Amino acid sequence: MNVPSPFGGNTPSIPQFGNQDPNVRAIQGAMESCYGKSIMSGVMGFGMGGLFGLFMASMSYDTPFGSPLQGANGQPAVTSLPLRQQLKIGFKDMGTRSWSMAKNFGKVGGLFSGIECGIEGLRAKNDLVNGMAAGCLTGGILAKNAGPQAVVGGCAAFAAFSAAIDAYMRQPSDE
Repeated sequence: MNVPSPFGGNTPSIPQFGNQDPNVRAIQGAMESCYGKSIMSGVMGFGMGGLFGLFMASMSYDTPFGSPLQGANGQPAVTSLPLRQQLKIGFKDMGTRSWSMAKNFGKVGGLFSGIECGIEGLRAKNDLVNGMAAGCLTGGILAKNAGPQAVVGGCAAFAAFSAAIDAYMRQPSDE
């Protein structure tokens, strides 16, 4: 039995849920649409990138070789400043790096997910080729401002990475 979807077309009724509340069906339809998947991937990538950026920024103050510890342009090194100023500089740097990583991860997640979902819909198959093609397109799009060589390199690198992850995820479980 097909149920009209608020996102266009008909959504097949899922047997375990039966004919539930239309709001539940609408949310399920949104989660299964390419737009929903892209938005979820972008939001989750943004969150993960923020946490990753926070972690990486906090680790950069651990070593004497990190740039934040050395003075530049005649400014004193961070370690020679009072504690309150060190903390202020450190937290500002952590926020800046977290925001930058969050934006980048969100962009990559949303772009890859949207492209992969679109390719899967066009091909009507769920296989390794979808991820590789989406990886190639995503890598190329992200490297477009750096020139043709970077586009080819980004395409190859993202496609290979996507193929490796997808192949690993498709392995049968040992259970």
